[in-house]
Order: sequence, then structure tokens, then C-alpha cells
Amino acid sequence: MTHDAQIVPTRPSMKFAAALAAAAIAAIPLTALFAQAPAAPYTIVETGQTFNSLQQAVDAIGDGRGSIAIAVGTHRQCAVQQGGVISYLAAVPGEVIFDGVTCEGKAALVLRGRGAEVSGLTFQNMNVRDFNGAGIRLEAGNLTVAQSWFRDSQQGILTADDTGSTLVIDRSTFSGLGTCEGSGGCAHSIYTGNYGQVRITNSRFERGQGGHYVKLRAGRVDVASSSFDDSNGHETNYMIDLPAGASGQISNNWFVQGRDKENYSAFIAVAAESRDHSSAGLTVAANTARFAPGVDRNSAFVADWSGEVSRISDNRLDPGLTTYEQR
Repeated sequence: MTHDAQIVPTRPSMKFAAALAAAAIAAIPLTALFAQAPAAPYTIVETGQTFNSLQQAVDAIGDGRGSIAIAVGTHRQCAVQQGGVISYLAAVPGEVIFDGVTCEGKAALVLRGRGAEVSGLTFQNMNVRDFNGAGIRLEAGNLTVAQSWFRDSQQGILTADDTGSTLVIDRSTFSGLGTCEGSGGCAHSIYTGNYGQVRITNSRFERGQGGHYVKLRAGRVDVASSSFDDSNGHETNYMIDLPAGASGQISNNWFVQGRDKENYSAFIAVAAESRDHSSAGLTVAANTARFAPGVDRNSAFVADWSGEVSRISDNRLDPGLTTYEQR
């Protein structure tokens, strides 16, 4: 990003969730754990047990709470978490790669426990028959993702509905994701169902291959201090789509719309499909939005089907961009 603006203040509950997540992920010194590398690639930090299979390590934690340290290398495995609270931690961030293997025809990690944390992992080449292959399929529970990479797959993160839980994503990159090949509709870099709260901060979205970069059906959203670089996108749509409406904030982000668009009519869309959530509490502030070099067109920065969004301020927009358009 090219500016140093600060995040618009959020409600205390979101601050607490983000702080708690960051503290949990930072608590375990993985370099010390791997000073003497174990023979098996998956280690339960709390007990020192090692496993050759990620699923075996997950099953050993079961409905309890534990952390799995994952050795450097390319892993062609996947796992389903049925219960408990589990942290999936890279020994070296960026050097633990889950490549091309999905469980249940869904994702490398299928999560339906009470909660999970993912830190330092890379997910790539996730492709399945129904065009919904993802690095993470979140079906229930809280999830925090930090310093992780999702690339060259049909989707990065896909969720079901869980109105009582929170998804937090920080310092992560989503690249080469999305597709509209499937008969059931498009896949996206991030696509959430009706989750309670979704917070995305300090993250990068780039080189989309179809669909939207972020599509959130959550009632409360916070997308802050992130970049959306669509200059090398292919047949992409909106940068941020809130199809059912939402409250919260979209602030201090950097947007570039590229040339190769399936739909270039807006950067941010609100309530284009339904009005399940009120959008009267949505703030869009202190963002920078422009077109890629050589792109000359008109578009709306915020397209609003609800007619409720009124708190739009201090955004820096290219000529050709209309700040707000009611549809």
C-alpha cells in the first residue's frame, strides 16, 4: 500500500477478537520447537506427539484444544476437523505448502469444530469437480487466519452460515483465485455465508480469475488497510460485494480496477441480491480507488441497492469514478 492512513475505529468487540487472535497465534515459539526437526511432519505442540498424517494429528486432539506444528515442505494431504479448537502453525511462514489435495471434495482444511487458527500456511492448486475447491472450507466455529497465502485455486476461503461466530483474516495474500466456469455460479477469492462478523485487515488481493475478490454475506464486516490490485485480473467482477447488505466499515484500502472485467460497473456493491441486513450502519471512508494505467472508463465506487448507505467520506477517487450510485 502507498499510504499510512489509520483504520477507522471499530466497535470494542471486534478489537477484542482481533487482539485475542493475534495473541494466540504469537504465543508459541515454533523456531524453538523445530530446533531439532522431528522425523514426522506434524507435531502436537502441547504433548510432543508426532504424526505422518495431518488427519491423525487432528484426530488426536479431537474435541479438545491443541496446536499442530507443521514442518517445512510441500504437503499433499488434507484434514477434516470435526470438533475442538485447533491451531495449524507453520514451522516457517511461507515455507509450508498444501498443494492440490482436498478432503470431501471441498478443501485442504475442512473446519467444523468450535474454532481454529491458521498461521503461516500456503494453499495452492485447489480444484474440485464443482468448481468450489478452496484452501479452507469453514463450516462452523471461529477462525483466525494470519500471514497465510492462497493462490491459483478456485477459491481461497469459503464458508457456510454461522451467525454466532467470527472470521478474522490478517496479513494474508489471495492471488489467482476465482472462476465462473461452474454451472452453479462463480467462485471468489473469499466467499462467506451468513457469518456473525468478518474482519479482513492488512491483506492483499490480486490477479483474480473470475467472480469477486471478496463476497461477504455477513451482517457485520470490517475490511481495512488492504489492497485490491485488479490490474492483472481476468474477467473479474466487484472488488467487494456485500450481496445481502451489511453494517461495519470499508476503510483505508487501496483499489485498482483493471481492463479485463466481466463487470466494471462498480468497485463496491451493497445489497445487490437481498436486504437481509441493514446497511445504514456501513461506513466507507479514507479509501483510494483508481483505474489501471491505460484504462479509460466510468464506474461507481459504491453501488447501493439498499438506499441506506450514507456514510461515505474522504475517499480519493480517479476521474471517471462516481462516489455513490443508488441502483
